[in-house]
Amino acid sequence: MAKKETATKTVTVEQIGSPIRRPAVQRATLVGLGLNKMHRVRTLEDTPSVRGMIRAVQHLVRVVEEK
Repeated sequence: MAKKETATKTVTVEQIGSPIRRPAVQRATLVGLGLNKMHRVRTLEDTPSVRGMIRAVQHLVRVVEEK
């Protein structure tokens, strides 16, 4: 039997703001997204939890691409 490939949606985000002088919660959210340095880009699964994390730090990140 062949394995079924599931097409998971992804979202690519880039960090455009510095976490300096931001609350610890926002820093932790950036680290959770895999972003901890300026202009880092990560491709993540498009899940409700990831969307919520992006929304929490929307002033520090930019959504580059949605697939």
